[in-house]
Amino acid sequence: MTAETLSISGLAKPASRIALGTWAIGGSMWGGPDDENAARTIDKALDLGINVIDTAPVYGFGHSEDVIGRVLEGKRDRVILATKVGLNWQDGKVFRDSRPARIAQEVEDSLRRLRTDHIDLYQVHWPDPKTPIEETARALEKLVKAGKVRALGVSNFSPEQMNEFAQFAPLATIQPPYNLFERDIEKDVLPYAVKNNLAVLAYGPLCRGLLSGRMTAERQFEGDDLRRTDPKFQQPRFGQYLKAVEDLKAIANKHNKSMLALAIRWVLDKGPTIALWGARKPEQISGIDDAFGWKLDEADLKAIDAILAQDITSPVGPEFMAPPARS
Repeated sequence: MTAETLSISGLAKPASRIALGTWAIGGSMWGGPDDENAARTIDKALDLGINVIDTAPVYGFGHSEDVIGRVLEGKRDRVILATKVGLNWQDGKVFRDSRPARIAQEVEDSLRRLRTDHIDLYQVHWPDPKTPIEETARALEKLVKAGKVRALGVSNFSPEQMNEFAQFAPLATIQPPYNLFERDIEKDVLPYAVKNNLAVLAYGPLCRGLLSGRMTAERQFEGDDLRRTDPKFQQPRFGQYLKAVEDLKAIANKHNKSMLALAIRWVLDKGPTIALWGARKPEQISGIDDAFGWKLDEADLKAIDAILAQDITSPVGPEFMAPPARS
């Protein structure tokens, strides 16, 4: 893999600009776990030069972390291990909970499942409107001082919330949704990150597979697949997004690249970004090399914007994924 790396404040080694996202490895909302393929996927990611693995306790209610911990035994020093904190669950229902007591419990649970004595990057998964940000940040700063955590990040926070957090603990990263179809962070979060030297871990760069270039209108989503409730995958919007993908392939073809490589390259060209490439099977991270060693020019970017404006008449964001506050 052609090396493209990004420094993250507080971490000793540079991060690969593609990270392995492991929500699907947890199984929940992705059709159930497949641990054998998950292990092969993690090993393949390491072989391809990916050194960032991003997970969360809520991915399979601990299952993703547990699988990663088992696979990384003997390989832990090769990886920047990123996980999250601040979501709780009861009877399978997820809600936001960033109280200091919850943080103290979660970090120990994550360390145990991940089979490690420290977490490289610990991120607040969603802002908790019922817990003051100061309390959350101070609790996390204690973990840094205790050596259990190396660097802190937040996910799905606004610039105002990040400003408040940074008053009480050093902030190294922000993890927002970001892809060709979901670009709200360009208004405020991305400029804030550039101004404040934060690395942006962009989740969903392939927009739940929509930008892989492999999806068709006949595709059915079954069981607990989250795309059953994603407005992008409901007609008539689904057809609009698929049409955009077909038209975007012309730009990918111009560079002799796949649609998937185009989607990742677009994210990487947008700033201090790391693309979280989600996968649960090793073949799903094939083609990573194609995302490196080239750039989109100004004409490409204008053509992309024109296609999106023409094909997608009723765009929608990723708001459907937001978990509720605790009751």
